[in-house]
Amino acid sequence: MITKARLIAFYLPQFHPIPENDEWWGKGFTEWTNVGKAKRLFRGHEQPKIPADLGYYDLRLKETRKAQADLAREHGVEGFCYWHYWFGNGKRLIEQPFNEVVNSGEPDFPFCLAWANDSWMAKLWNSEGTCVKETLQEQLYLGDEDYIEHFNALLPAFKDKRYIRVEDKPLFMIYKPLEFPDVTRFIELWQELAKQNGLKGIYFVGQTPNIKKREKILSKGFDAVNVVRLFEYVRYGRSLTRRAFDKIKRKVFRLPFVFQYKDAMKNFVGTEDSDLNVMPSIVPNWDHTPRSGLGGHVYLNATPELFGKHVEQVLEKIKDKPEDKRIAFIKSWNEWGEGNYLEPDLKYGLSHLEELKKTLNAFEK
Repeated sequence: MITKARLIAFYLPQFHPIPENDEWWGKGFTEWTNVGKAKRLFRGHEQPKIPADLGYYDLRLKETRKAQADLAREHGVEGFCYWHYWFGNGKRLIEQPFNEVVNSGEPDFPFCLAWANDSWMAKLWNSEGTCVKETLQEQLYLGDEDYIEHFNALLPAFKDKRYIRVEDKPLFMIYKPLEFPDVTRFIELWQELAKQNGLKGIYFVGQTPNIKKREKILSKGFDAVNVVRLFEYVRYGRSLTRRAFDKIKRKVFRLPFVFQYKDAMKNFVGTEDSDLNVMPSIVPNWDHTPRSGLGGHVYLNATPELFGKHVEQVLEKIKDKPEDKRIAFIKSWNEWGEGNYLEPDLKYGLSHLEELKKTLNAFEK
């Protein structure tokens, strides 16, 4: 019987202005810019999404960060996994909120880091839903000296009592593990540096949308994978007839990629999620159109009740694992531009969080 589930929610820090975004997108740009200008693209499409309890917040404010942590803790979330950016040569972006969390000691709420090791692109979608990309900030891998600088920049966080650990090691995720050509050397070096600095090591997790990549990722030195089956249904869950019908419908009616959440959620969980070296994902909702327009995917009718069933399925997969590995990642806490969040909105309020808490309580008795 499960006694505790470790649910960790991905956390996007791009809710405050930075000079680079001012230059690329206009003065004052934050994630709220895309959220606020989102359009309703078809009948029944619920856009724009409007935040409720926390409002259109600014993550430079400690009061906001505390309110988020209080809300997450109250409903069973163990901690936040902050998206972290390191492009090489010490270049970082949107790091201020996390730096303040570490430096101030507040909020007193667990955290870990996921390195979004990907170039920042301007993704412009034309009227046909085709994406044209332009590189804004390139992701570089510059060798040992840069890897050491990166480690030292994060060492205060790794030593923080709030940092989430597995096997008493700080958990560190890499978003695209197989696109990092020198990742094995990176892991070996960081393990050495961790032990030199009084840590037992680093618990490395590689994220993947494809569980078939698991063994390849683990062979690079990773301890586990986080599998995100967000588009598993779209890619593999439909018949050929259904795929053809959906394609014609999208073209004729000029639609984004539209599916029902109840269908997509069937493929969010897989048999491998009960394995010790797999950390499954929980997906409350999805609507990428604020960022991608007609190129976005939409999962309609992501109700709290369906979400609760999805959470129950994930908990069933992790319940027999050792307690410190009884982990699932919630995608996401506050990815509002992707319509992917647990924070309250005007339609459902606290209902998704309450469903999460209710489902957790039922399993933890």
